[in-house]
Amino acid sequence: MSAPTYPIRTARLTLRPVRSDDLDDVYAYQRRPDVTRWMRGAGPRTREQSRASVLAMTGEDALRVEGDCLTVAVVEQTGVIGHVELVWRSEADRTAELGFVVHPDHGGRGLATEAAAAVVDWGFTEFGLHRVYGRCHARNDASARLMMRLGMRQEARHVASYLFEGEWADQLVFAVLDDEWRSREPVDPRVGLRWSID
Repeated sequence: MSAPTYPIRTARLTLRPVRSDDLDDVYAYQRRPDVTRWMRGAGPRTREQSRASVLAMTGEDALRVEGDCLTVAVVEQTGVIGHVELVWRSEADRTAELGFVVHPDHGGRGLATEAAAAVVDWGFTEFGLHRVYGRCHARNDASARLMMRLGMRQEARHVASYLFEGEWADQLVFAVLDDEWRSREPVDPRVGLRWSID
């Protein structure tokens, strides 16, 4: 079993396991159409659906076996503003998939980038991953930009590769390798710019 040492602290955030008392905060963003817009097969959630989602996430505090999902709550001063997940896709290939969601009221300040970077960094430096990838709908510009800010490169555009709301949709795939992550220039999540440390 492998889990981060909780809480994970970044410059502006605390990342920790999801708890049952996070329901109000999670429901506040899961009920919004602009949050669920790009989630396949998911519309705005009812409070009961969010309760089930929170219950599922409360057990996702570590990676135990291939297929597990590590989910952390993204906490700012006001409470939980989103979550980041790392799904262990292949033990043999040391590969995981990144996912993230942040309440739109907290967008535009680099908080999603800051939280995702912390989880990816744990995956490479502590868990020993070789590759982290992420996928998004080709029109989901915000997710694509976030992955690029993390230093992930676009590896593919899968044309008409999956059904989305009854229509064939393109999917973008981004990825970064462990040696690329370690040698990258750090990213200032507040402005999405790279800077170098001497």
